[in-house]
Amino acid sequence: MGFPGCLSDLCLHCRRPRPRMCAGTRRRPRPRDLARSRNWRVVPSFSAPTWVTESCQHGTMQDFDGKVAVITGAASGIGAALAAGFSSEGAKVVAADIDLAGATATADAIGDSAVAKEVDVADRASVEALADAAWDAFGQVDLLFNNAGVFQAGLMWERTQADWDWVLGVNVYGIINGVAAFVPRMIAQDTEGHIVNTASVAAFVAGGFSSPYVVSKCAAFSLTECLALDLAGVGAKIGASVLTPSAIDTAIAHTARVRGERYGTDESEDNAFVVESLSQMTATGISPAGVIGPVMAGIRAGDFLIPTKPSYANQIRVRYDALLERRVPPTAEVD
Repeated sequence: MGFPGCLSDLCLHCRRPRPRMCAGTRRRPRPRDLARSRNWRVVPSFSAPTWVTESCQHGTMQDFDGKVAVITGAASGIGAALAAGFSSEGAKVVAADIDLAGATATADAIGDSAVAKEVDVADRASVEALADAAWDAFGQVDLLFNNAGVFQAGLMWERTQADWDWVLGVNVYGIINGVAAFVPRMIAQDTEGHIVNTASVAAFVAGGFSSPYVVSKCAAFSLTECLALDLAGVGAKIGASVLTPSAIDTAIAHTARVRGERYGTDESEDNAFVVESLSQMTATGISPAGVIGPVMAGIRAGDFLIPTKPSYANQIRVRYDALLERRVPPTAEVD
């Protein structure tokens, strides 16, 4: 018995199992087919239909000129770099961040083809308002970058409910809310699109004293994997990729400055120690602008995984070699 809820290779028209498409249609089911058809049902299955896994391997978007990109976490770092990079390719940009002043600076640096919006990605209503603003401003959205992220460290058993709520709210629900607010409208456009969710090498390199962050980035990775399969499963013209940056010279270690009042503060020594270590590591990392090339290349190629350094391959190898031997994966080197 497989996981309940997986779609089998059941044709929407002839109701017989088909490895790809039935002779009568020669096409993948569209979202509206799934919504209105009485000829499909959910069947337990270990694997997705062949046409789902095959369609996840091919990119569609090659040209960014005239596209509209919505980028969260755009006040600084990777988000600001992506805004500048895609605007240089002719894209219009919605620079969104909880730090409106920073987002405005990003948009102002681009010019008339960009607008700034304030958003709290942990708040579904705020993200819905961002989607409304994006369509009001430009009439479409083609690229969605769920990039906003925060960092919380310290011993797992010393972390408060507020610590977890803050990190998971931004790093995990920020993606969930972005998908919920934007994907239905992007599908309805019936145009090519792409979604990039920012995770981290922490998705496959766990480290001690950083459980809230590591857990959130593992979730971001899995969320994107499920999203890619779901989009392909309904025949959407939208790809999905997960960005897993290595050390980047950003202010990720100091995101406590935008921690909402409802979450309180964390003055613990274990958190402060790791924050200082992370700050030193990121200071030696590559410029955020170094992410632009890999992201654009990944979208054009239809890659699911978008790393920023070749070392990702060894990091994954170290992890899964240990798991195959039923061992706790060691912490691989992060550069």
